[in-house]
Amino acid sequence: MLAIRLQRLGRKGYATYRLAVQESQRHPSSGRVVAYVGSYNPHTKAAHVQVELAQKYLDNGAQPTSRVVKLLQDAGVKLPKWVSQPETGKQKTVRHAEKLRKNQPKEEAPAEEPEAAAEEAPAEETAETTEEK
Repeated sequence: MLAIRLQRLGRKGYATYRLAVQESQRHPSSGRVVAYVGSYNPHTKAAHVQVELAQKYLDNGAQPTSRVVKLLQDAGVKLPKWVSQPETGKQKTVRHAEKLRKNQPKEEAPAEEPEAAAEEAPAEETAETTEEK
């Protein structure tokens, strides 16, 4: 069975990929490459796909990986019904969301009016206590 995979090229820190049609039972680095059907540069998001050649291998049963499916869809390749397409509506979950700063209760600045009232109250109490004595 054949698989359409990404084959890494390029220098360290700047990877580019080729879309390679390989035997699926072999390891990607040791499997014999049947054909190259395109290339992909993740830094510029540029993908060049030979649509007719990719369509030929898909019609003959080559199974693309999930990332290759996205690249083929963007290139306009008609995918067979049996190709499993990745879910696009996936929601990312955040662990311990209550610990995030944006979810913490906001600290209110102390108002100046209660402080002024607190200062006046002891002065009145001292006046009343002196009158009683």
